[in-house]
This record gives sequence, structure tokens and C-alpha cells, in this order.
Amino acid sequence: MENKIRLDLYEQTEYSRGRNGIIVLLWWLIQGTVFRFSLHQMYGWRRWLLTRFGAEIGHGVKIRSSAKFTYPWKVTIGDHSWIGDNTEFYSLDEIAVGRHCVISQNTYLCTGSHRLNDPSFGLITKPIVIKDGAWVASDVFVYPGVIINEMAVAGARSTVIKNIPANEIHVGYPAVFIKRRFPQQIGSTIPFDRLESEMMR
Repeated sequence: MENKIRLDLYEQTEYSRGRNGIIVLLWWLIQGTVFRFSLHQMYGWRRWLLTRFGAEIGHGVKIRSSAKFTYPWKVTIGDHSWIGDNTEFYSLDEIAVGRHCVISQNTYLCTGSHRLNDPSFGLITKPIVIKDGAWVASDVFVYPGVIINEMAVAGARSTVIKNIPANEIHVGYPAVFIKRRFPQQIGSTIPFDRLESEMMR
């Protein structure tokens, strides 16, 4: 079959990295040195470095020194979330992590891909959203455009190609529903007759 792919025609004129080339190179230098080789407990130092480059990092966030952020100014992480060893925030587009989330070791959050039927292999970017209380377990790959909802779990070594509803555990390649994380949805309403009976006790 004749090859239709022309990588020599690839270009990114419509894509914006969000900062100029000097800032991008400076961040990569900082990330590969003082960020990467900071001591284990220097979470505050790493938070400070990321915020200096435009990331929005909440209170009490713990980020391991081996985590990587392509463009930190496109990253938001909520209070008390944990970012594990060797996690990759491939933030060509926005990545938003909520509060009290765990992104475990070797996870890859991928916001960029390419048009499969485009001979010039045109770039596609879509944001990733991980909502409060979610757990993305070790070695998970998350596709561009995916939303992992509140308290949802992506099981270890899963490939997440579609949204995970709140309070559900999805596992596999591709990840599929296994069970609910908690027996009752947090925040769900209690039936009035049950509420009334409990109040009478």
C-alpha cells in the first residue's frame, strides 16, 4: 500500500504553547535540575517553582521530584492532592486536578494527539479534568479530553479513553466499569421517611 503520511509537511502554526520559547526552555532547565534533584520532603519548594511558572497549586499539595510538567502554566492542582513519582503531565492543553486527588506513580496524562487521517499528522489537543477525591492509580494512561469525575478510580495499568462517572471504579485496557467505590453516593439525599424516623430516635 502506498504511504500517504508526509511528516515533512507537519507544522504547529495554529498551536500556542502559552509562553514564548525562552520561558519554555527556562522551565525545562529548572525542571531538569533544581526541581528534579530537590530532596524528598521539599514539597513547598516544588510548589513554589511551579507557581513561579504559572501553575495553580493548592494548599498542602505533595508533588514528587520526578514528576514532569510539559507546560506548568496549563496545570491546576487543588488542595491536598498527591502527585506520585514519574507522573507525566503532558500539558499541551489544560490539565485540572481537583482537591484530595491521588495521581499515582508512572501515570501519563496526555492532552495531545494527532489526526489519524491527515497526511501531515496534524496536532490535536484536548483538556483533561480530574475532579475532587478521584484516584488515578499507578501506570494509568489517560487520553485527551477525558473527565474523571468525583471520587472515581482508574485502576492500575488501565487505559482511560472515555469519561469515568463519579464514584465508579474502572479498570482495564480500555478501562471499563467494575463496581462503585462507595456503597452510597456522598451527597445523595436521604429519603424523607427515613430522615424523619432517624430524627425521632
